[in-house]
Amino acid sequence: MPKPKKSATTTNGKSAQTSTPSAPPPSWPPFKPSLPITDLTFDSLVDDKVVVLRNFFPKSLCRDYVSFLSTLPLITTPGKPKRGMAVRVNDRFQIDDQKFGDRLWYETGLKEAVVGGGLEHLWGGEVIGLNPNIRIYRYTKGQFFDAHYDDSNKITLTLPSSDDNPNQKQVPAKTTWTLLLYLTSASEGCTGGETVFYPHDRQVAREAIAVALETGMLLLHKHGNDCMLHEGREVTAGEKWIIRTDLCVGRG
Repeated sequence: MPKPKKSATTTNGKSAQTSTPSAPPPSWPPFKPSLPITDLTFDSLVDDKVVVLRNFFPKSLCRDYVSFLSTLPLITTPGKPKRGMAVRVNDRFQIDDQKFGDRLWYETGLKEAVVGGGLEHLWGGEVIGLNPNIRIYRYTKGQFFDAHYDDSNKITLTLPSSDDNPNQKQVPAKTTWTLLLYLTSASEGCTGGETVFYPHDRQVAREAIAVALETGMLLLHKHGNDCMLHEGREVTAGEKWIIRTDLCVGRG
């Protein structure tokens, strides 16, 4: 049975959008140096529900992206959320960009780590790519994301052409795991802002599992009906920058 949730991502079952369909995608910086810069190995933080890939982006690339993302038209979320939505105070940018999602999937070593890293049983099906709904979050001093759950969403994913199939193919898919790429941490002057999970769906301090920011770290956590209650703690200094997308599996 689905559990009642403060949703981070949906209203009435539909994805909340802040970008218009006609908005052109940004000219994202290239991945330099070429990725991955090290062997990508998952570390498990909570069995079957939270894993991380450290050094997914090198610090130099994180700096390049923070500099670029600072030029985007970020929108401050309202202080009073819609009914059923968690309180979130941050600045954000959102765009549907299949090409950038494909770059993150195919050009970083992420695909190989996800489908060949020994954790294939976790993802909820055959992973076929990343959600093209790309979200950029900036949290400055005093900003936070209250306790909430992330919903799973049904989407249509466009798979690239290949030697075996020269035509692009549209495939029904659903999101199963949230991906958070941290671009800043204490080494860039950001303090606070930890992502905190509550394994028993209650905000009890002694049960909290706090994940500190690490520059260039990719955090993945299960969402949908099996999502853990979690929050983004208040940033007390500096800026916390995140790139957000989701793992997608095929659905029949």
